[in-house]
Amino acid sequence: MTYDYDLFIMGAGSAGAAAASKAASLGLRVAVAEEEALGGTCLNRGCIPKKLIVYAADFALQNKIAVDYGWSKSSSHFNWTQFISSVHKQIDRINSSYQEKFKENGITLLRGHATFVDAHTIKVDEIEVTADKILIAVGARPFIPDIPGIEYGITSREMFHLPYLPKRLAIIGGGYIGVEFASMMNALGCRVTVVDTSETILEGFDDDIRKSLQESLSKRGIKFISNSKATEIKHYEEGLLLTVNGKFKKTIAADTILVATGRAPNTEKLDLDNAQVEMTEKGTIKVDEYSRTNQENIFAVGDCTDRLQLTPVAKKEAVAVVNTVFANKSQTVNYGQVPCAVFARPEMASIGMTENQARSEFGDSVKCYNDQFVPLMYQLASTDEQAIIKVVVEGESERVIGIHMLGEHAADIVQCLGVAFRKGMTKDDLDEAIAIHPTTAEEFLTLD
Repeated sequence: MTYDYDLFIMGAGSAGAAAASKAASLGLRVAVAEEEALGGTCLNRGCIPKKLIVYAADFALQNKIAVDYGWSKSSSHFNWTQFISSVHKQIDRINSSYQEKFKENGITLLRGHATFVDAHTIKVDEIEVTADKILIAVGARPFIPDIPGIEYGITSREMFHLPYLPKRLAIIGGGYIGVEFASMMNALGCRVTVVDTSETILEGFDDDIRKSLQESLSKRGIKFISNSKATEIKHYEEGLLLTVNGKFKKTIAADTILVATGRAPNTEKLDLDNAQVEMTEKGTIKVDEYSRTNQENIFAVGDCTDRLQLTPVAKKEAVAVVNTVFANKSQTVNYGQVPCAVFARPEMASIGMTENQARSEFGDSVKCYNDQFVPLMYQLASTDEQAIIKVVVEGESERVIGIHMLGEHAADIVQCLGVAFRKGMTKDDLDEAIAIHPTTAEEFLTLD
């Protein structure tokens, strides 16, 4: 049978765009369907605008210690409206570059919502097309808990469109989205309260690192209400009231309430039944190690599957699909070697196993090397800013199976160490390396 396209991609986010570009470079006939802005969550309402806010917040934090470095005190004012306008202009520029790249590479862009008619036919609004292979890369959306008054809350999506900077911000959820917004909005002058169902934020990360981050954020004035659950939101004349129950029973007054309770896959309105694509109980799409669904010609990558919800992972999965199917290059993704970061201040980054995970798998053969210190930048400052590094090793060879850091440049440092991590480095490899001095990264090479 002759199809309209060799590859049809549902979604022009990071994964969809990566797959389209790779497939087009192989000379394939490629079409992409997207109903929203190109670039998906990461570009439009996630990684990029969030990191720009982090940078804006860094100026506020740097200003606090400038006096310790000899700068005279000066008054300053942060203009949220001006800043967020600049953010959206930059996003628009990147959006345009996506569209231009699609056009240059001969990729057909269909604007609208894509649904399955059958395993080889897709309908985009009123247009029907056929494809030999189909890649589902529709991402996910914020999960909204079912509590009274939840309509008064906003998600991370709306945070980037706030008309003003709230004086009082309550955040429901202590995952990476909630923690990152807590950190940057606090630095910009908001009074922030975080409600989390766990004792410590960032469940799943190394215990020593996440506990230290929570302590550091607490010192900066962020309030944490742990082991507690948000049960109701009410509107009143001066703002919003958030009711919390659990270990603590409180009512929190806020101007804005951010709901950061996880993400749900965008799979409900794809008519997957028409293509007989199997789903998990969580509503994600079932895939094998090659991202193939139960239908031989249909694949799924990124946040609509039950794997790591990280932009670089989704892009790797997408390119791996194209290589496996069209380039005769069988390729999978190693999820145990994925670095990740939380762009709070201080910054946190990890790769590999936490100490608990390592001891659970390898028992007494596990050893940890730790250090806690004040980075040089803060040794003149009146603020108490600590950095923590932790290396988890296993066996007589002391093979490194986990790297964790809290402190300045953590993401960049762990990113670079991640290359050696993938090659199976040992503690001796770290010891024998020569450091650049003075840097924070060199502390990894001097651990005892």
